[in-house]
Amino acid sequence: MANIKYEIKENIGTLSESSKGWTKELNLISWNNRDPKYDLRDWDCEKEKMGKGITLSKEELKVLRDMLNEMDL
Repeated sequence: MANIKYEIKENIGTLSESSKGWTKELNLISWNNRDPKYDLRDWDCEKEKMGKGITLSKEELKVLRDMLNEMDL
């Protein structure tokens, strides 16, 4: 499996923490030296291991925000 390079440019916030110390976070991340994207996924406490996640452009994040704002939660 190829190595994936990433750099967390900004931590937007933490949504939750599991009993094992992993946190679900929204971050702005540069993957393989590309332009940063918004990323939602689980991370271990050292930020070395990660779970599956979703990456969104700024435009996609705005659409998601608008969808969530229209929901009756």
